[in-house]
Amino acid sequence: MKGLVPRPVHPAVQLLMLLGLAVAGLCLASLLALVLVNALYGISMRQFSSLAAMPDQYPHGWDVLMLYQGLSLAGAGAGALVLPRLLGQSVASYFAPRRLRAAWWLVAAGLVILCSVPFLSALVSWNAGAHFPGALHSFETWARDMEDQAAGLTKFLTDFNSPGRLLVGLIVIAIVPAVAEELVFRGGVQRNLVQWFGSRHVGVWLAAAIFSGIHMQFFGFVPRFVLGLVLGYLYEWSGNIMVSMAAHFTQNAFQLLLLYLFQNKQLPSSFNPDANVAVPLPAVLASALLTAALLYWLHQRWTASRPPAAFDPAPPSARVLP
Repeated sequence: MKGLVPRPVHPAVQLLMLLGLAVAGLCLASLLALVLVNALYGISMRQFSSLAAMPDQYPHGWDVLMLYQGLSLAGAGAGALVLPRLLGQSVASYFAPRRLRAAWWLVAAGLVILCSVPFLSALVSWNAGAHFPGALHSFETWARDMEDQAAGLTKFLTDFNSPGRLLVGLIVIAIVPAVAEELVFRGGVQRNLVQWFGSRHVGVWLAAAIFSGIHMQFFGFVPRFVLGLVLGYLYEWSGNIMVSMAAHFTQNAFQLLLLYLFQNKQLPSSFNPDANVAVPLPAVLASALLTAALLYWLHQRWTASRPPAAFDPAPPSARVLP
């Protein structure tokens, strides 16, 4: 299939195209979700806004929100998939210019995430208790309110009182975001920022900041930013979007499994995955060191075995990347 754009497109223009396609896919999928919600549960669009604000007041509130959230995010990811076709490239070559050579790549990506859990948990605890300067007190109050609303909705959606609910949660909260968000942020945003600035590091760090900021949860910005860095470098070094998808899925799925086990009293009552409890310092340090060592090892393995220009997303005229 020939692309609609006959010549190379500047990364900034590609970013604008990506934004338009992702938003269009999100809107169309959201509309489809509302139609399905009306057909399946008899809830109109007007009623949906009330349900979204107080989902526990509706008998099918959980089902409706899961359906809406899953389809909406999938739509954004589907929109991102259209971009390479408009540019005259295949989806595989655009998002995964390097072939996945072994299944251990995916396992290693997941292992990085599991090793980082204590370190990221410490960042979550610290960031949740952070305070803005006095001049930003009104902003902090607004941000806290937003955070509390998001936390309430998250607690409602992660109420897994049956294995069936857990399965739906794994699909909607783990699989769909892992695929859709990685296509948009690593495969689209990061790729084009790397090309635009001629630096892998600038592209990874900017994409991680955008990834964290767009969630609009300022008291979780730092741990999500660090997670974005890990996902970004896994993608840069491996050259395959499946690697960062595997890591992203592991992050979300592990949290959901811990919540399910805690809610069903299969974990000690003192261990509450929802609580922002400080992690012991030795565990945090061990986690940070082990994660850094594993990332270094993967960097050495992947970059040493990478063929020349196998994953150089910059056009021939661009500067040599660091």
